[in-house]
Amino acid sequence: MPSMNSTPRPCSSALHPDRRQFFRQAALASAAALAATRSGISLPAQAAPEADIRWDKAPCRFCGTGCHVEVGVREGRIVGIRGDAKAEVNKGLLCVKGYHVGMILYGKDRLTRPLLKRNGRQEEISWDEALEVVAKRIMENPASFAIYGSGQWTVPEGYAAQKLMKGGLGNNHLEPNARLCMASAVTGYLSVYGVDEPAGCYDDLDACDVLLLWGNNMAEMHPVLFSRVLERRNRGAKITIIDMATRRTRTTEHADEYLEFRPHSDLAIANGIAHLLLKDKTYAREFVEKHCAFKTDTSEHTLDGKPMTFEDYAKELAAYTPEKVEEISGVPAAKIRLLGELFGRKDVRITSVWCMGMNQHARGTNINRMVHGIHLLSGHWGRPGDAPTSLTGQPSACGTAREVGTLCHMLPGGRLVANPEHRKQAEAIWNLPEGRVNPKPGYHTVQLFEKFCTPTAKGGDIRTLLTQVTNPGQSLPNLHKLFEAKKDLEDKFLIVCDVYPTATTALADLVLPAAMWVEKNGIYGNSERRTQQWFRMVRPPGEARDDCWMTIAIARKLFELGHPGMKDKDGKFLFTFRNEKGEEVPVWQWERYYELNVDRALFEEYRQFTRMKHKDLAPYDEYVKARGLRWPVVQQADGSWRETKFRFMEFDDPYVKKGAGIQFYHSVTKDDRAQIWYAPYEVPPEMPDVEFPFWLGTGRVLEHWHTGSMTMRVPQLRNAVPQSYVEMHPADAAERGLKNGETVKLKTRRGELELPLWISGRGHPPRGQVFVPFFDERLMINQLTLDAVCPVSKEPDYKKCAVDVQRGSRAQAAPERPSL
Repeated sequence: MPSMNSTPRPCSSALHPDRRQFFRQAALASAAALAATRSGISLPAQAAPEADIRWDKAPCRFCGTGCHVEVGVREGRIVGIRGDAKAEVNKGLLCVKGYHVGMILYGKDRLTRPLLKRNGRQEEISWDEALEVVAKRIMENPASFAIYGSGQWTVPEGYAAQKLMKGGLGNNHLEPNARLCMASAVTGYLSVYGVDEPAGCYDDLDACDVLLLWGNNMAEMHPVLFSRVLERRNRGAKITIIDMATRRTRTTEHADEYLEFRPHSDLAIANGIAHLLLKDKTYAREFVEKHCAFKTDTSEHTLDGKPMTFEDYAKELAAYTPEKVEEISGVPAAKIRLLGELFGRKDVRITSVWCMGMNQHARGTNINRMVHGIHLLSGHWGRPGDAPTSLTGQPSACGTAREVGTLCHMLPGGRLVANPEHRKQAEAIWNLPEGRVNPKPGYHTVQLFEKFCTPTAKGGDIRTLLTQVTNPGQSLPNLHKLFEAKKDLEDKFLIVCDVYPTATTALADLVLPAAMWVEKNGIYGNSERRTQQWFRMVRPPGEARDDCWMTIAIARKLFELGHPGMKDKDGKFLFTFRNEKGEEVPVWQWERYYELNVDRALFEEYRQFTRMKHKDLAPYDEYVKARGLRWPVVQQADGSWRETKFRFMEFDDPYVKKGAGIQFYHSVTKDDRAQIWYAPYEVPPEMPDVEFPFWLGTGRVLEHWHTGSMTMRVPQLRNAVPQSYVEMHPADAAERGLKNGETVKLKTRRGELELPLWISGRGHPPRGQVFVPFFDERLMINQLTLDAVCPVSKEPDYKKCAVDVQRGSRAQAAPERPSL
């Protein structure tokens, strides 16, 4: 087995069969060694014996790519992980995190009992007492209760939270952490096409001639997807990779062109490309006249914007000459012309991909709109390989946060709480009395935590907050303001459902131990609209329990305490489930929760919503048989179920009218047209100055996922990157007399942090910029980040704020982090 002490590198050689086999054997050996260490079973060093291992499918627990793994279980423990060769997404390959995903269940410090804070200490209590505490807090003031989840919720978990909050409590204070990562992609899709999520799919990566990365370090953040393009190159295909970014990364190493732009100036670059398409008359005139209309952003920054004519659009773009764009962005005018020429060509197919660089942006909605607009304007849309596609960071940011609609203004299936007809639809499916669903949107994430961290007497009207499958104590921006301020507020109550101790559980008043990944049934939805199912394979430790069960058990306790919203209009409990004999099964009793498949029951109810906006899902049992299906999934004449790879395109989408070719059937203008948006370049909300002369950007690294609460407990991943650091340009460091490995102090208007300096390491920021990953809970960079949000999506801008860099104090030894 190879040493994992050195930092793994993305390598195209991993795509060859012998390399694939090497990774599989290495992963299996790693898991076998884990099992031998933890359970006392003596196993060979190379691999666990296959004969007594049961293998089953599951999507990976980490990012939104949706790779499928095969999980090997023996005697109730995971002893092997391998890539699923039957899965179209990853075709048997996994990244370094994926090969170690089975180990995330077995950290020494798993939470196994409910913990209630008394006299400043967290003490073990029973589940009955814990549920009573939660229910009584809600009953005191249901309107002041909120739930904060994530794109790590399974579809049934998110749906249960929706039904409890909006169908039961009549309370819309429900948010996912996807507000922090994908909200701008959502508002981009909605305002361009009238419906969320990509029209294309990963197959575009197999057909494109040009891959254009808009601030997306795909080699590290979505390495399995990036490997699809590298594999084509290895086989002789000519694919041009263009990396547009604010710092050099491992993606840059594979790029034909690297276009380094100043933070926030992607807005100007997008306008510059559109300007050249019009100036050179290389835009797709026939396509635009037939399928598109034009809109502009306004000073109110609404989702709808304002219509504009083609002539006005051209007039607004006239100022964005290549020379002007170079002045704003720093990208040479010749490179802007290169982009304009590429989009003007009809003999190539261009796929644009992006993730947090465009989304975590103070004008995130606008840059999303504009990249879609370039593809529409140029006609690089509607063929495999011609596509603008956002990628997601969480395994079900699409399936749960976006499709189930666990946001403060949404209902399942793309319905809106503010729309009377949509509320009636939800009330009908949930069998509720008319008027139960509240028409007023709740607080978006930043507002929600502002209210929770503000004294009640000063307008802080969120008093009780429950979090599931997320770690806001580390992931929120401006943590001193939006999370840590809760510490001194005695009337605020934080309930945290989680797997391990985190920065969030540290401030919790009540901690509920959760089951994790294959310790429970689940359904995810990945970045390409693929819905994926798995079954429970191992039992959770101690008294850890499913998040979905917790939600239902809380609802039942509220029912017993007499909350009227826990009954439907016939007086029945909101979460009533019956077995095949028609007998009610009290699934709120943990020992009976798995008497029937609660996931299946909730999913079948949820499916009714999905047909309202052509996001049709197949029956649950179809997903049991498949490695995921991309919606809309439509039943054929022979009774089979067919997925849709390419939406709005007649050759594949069953909802496009015959003969239309392309039909944007959810057009916001009700005329089957997509919207091409204009928005001006605007300066960011905070820029470097004399006091804070550098740009600070944040992000992830290959080996760790989000806040590191799982990956930092895997020795191989922790050893590869054991702590956070700051990247800095060598010349900037030399000017300040700073040396590699030295402790430096970063200071912004919100706080300061000391951490080691890494010069000429994995990433290479230009002069005037520094970069810090956010996975390390001991070095929380989000204490420094800005909480300014996109005015449309309300997503914070983590990618740019002003910072000063100084020599730090003497380095202190980092506290030891529990691991296997």
